[in-house]
Amino acid sequence: MKIIPISGALGAEVSGLDVSVKLSNSQTSELYEAFLKHRVLFFREQTLSAIGLLKFSKIFGEPTVYPFIQGLPDVPEVIEIIKTEADEKNFGGSWHSDTSYMKQPAKATLLYAKEVPEYGGDTLFCNTNMAYEELSEGMKKLLCNMIGINSSEKGYKGGRAAGMNRLNAMKGAYNKKSKSFESEHPVIRTHPDTGNKSIYINKSHTYKFKDMSEDESKPLIDYLCDFMVKPEFTCRFRWRKGSIAVWDNRTTLHNAINDYQKKRRHMQRITLEGCEPR
Repeated sequence: MKIIPISGALGAEVSGLDVSVKLSNSQTSELYEAFLKHRVLFFREQTLSAIGLLKFSKIFGEPTVYPFIQGLPDVPEVIEIIKTEADEKNFGGSWHSDTSYMKQPAKATLLYAKEVPEYGGDTLFCNTNMAYEELSEGMKKLLCNMIGINSSEKGYKGGRAAGMNRLNAMKGAYNKKSKSFESEHPVIRTHPDTGNKSIYINKSHTYKFKDMSEDESKPLIDYLCDFMVKPEFTCRFRWRKGSIAVWDNRTTLHNAINDYQKKRRHMQRITLEGCEPR
């Protein structure tokens, strides 16, 4: 097994490993350490069933059910994300951290490529710990006790619950029984495993700060979200069939690029149970 970084900010590609077979304790330990260090890991040329993907995901945490899309009948933790040739909008097409609107947001997410276009559909990732470290001391002091209000309905890039209704790709899969979610989380989050601090807001779900109006909050939210995605804090992953990405939602944002109109893309996804941000 080799683990090779793909950028200076975050991300590493793992090679020489077939994740469909049971891995040794030393291999799983090495993978988890790499996950914490690099924040997002990429695997190529893998062949997995939905059950196999579920088993592999348990290296990084406990799989959970996503609230807005019904999972597969036999494996409810696995959801299908399909963009057809007729669909214009894609799933996850803005910078965000998964389920940050929940009281206990997802710890991590795994995405597995079943079918991808010849080109297009890359995913961008950014390192929110690195962005925090580059803030001025004055800005760090300003943010240290601030609370962000996160919603599945609201957001400067459109809320998840509202957006799900507009995604033709999700017809038949959208979970109409899902309720809306709103949560309060610290703007500066401390990672429970590493102790590192990260900026924990995003335009998709954070719509204001506690004890401030939306109009008062928006300029600072815009500034921080634009700052976090500066090129030097990011990496870019080009998908191929059989690729897997697993990322740490506690210290990254990601953005699925929607540049493959009239092409089909089929992915499977699992989110892992997280803890309440501190």
